[in-house]
Amino acid sequence: MVAKAHAFDVGDYVVYPKHGVGRVIELQEQEIAGMKLELYVLRFEKERMTLRVPTNKVEAIGMRKLSSDKTLREALATLTGKPKVKRTMWSRRAQEYEAKINSGDLVSIAEVTRDLFRADDQPEQSYSERQIFEAASSRLARELAAMEKTDEPAALKKILAILNEHAPKYYAEQATA
Repeated sequence: MVAKAHAFDVGDYVVYPKHGVGRVIELQEQEIAGMKLELYVLRFEKERMTLRVPTNKVEAIGMRKLSSDKTLREALATLTGKPKVKRTMWSRRAQEYEAKINSGDLVSIAEVTRDLFRADDQPEQSYSERQIFEAASSRLARELAAMEKTDEPAALKKILAILNEHAPKYYAEQATA
């Protein structure tokens, strides 16, 4: 049997779309239902979760390496843009936001973070808005932290600093409109 090259090595940080940033801690071979399977063993520290992913399912699932520097810059630039709030029902918007978060696409996650951000002097968010904002900002912060070799709180602080710097000009526009 010829060993094929693996997309990820033990120790690599990877992004699993539904769970965010995890780390490959092991490459296993298991026999399941009489078939030999090669599995990546991923560890998600924040959720205290271990996940086994068959190496042949990586592409179908959408598991990927951390974003490129270009994509990270694009995501951080997205945070400085004008929030886009659709006038559709909250339940529909919430579904769209959840889909963007679970897509694993860093720029889409940044869009959700930007659109649901509220400065301290802004009206309160509903509980579900706050939950989705925290999910998106946490997912963005974890990938930023892994890329910049820092921790999630420091990355989140950077994200919130960008939002707090740029959001007021858009709120001022709304007030005068």
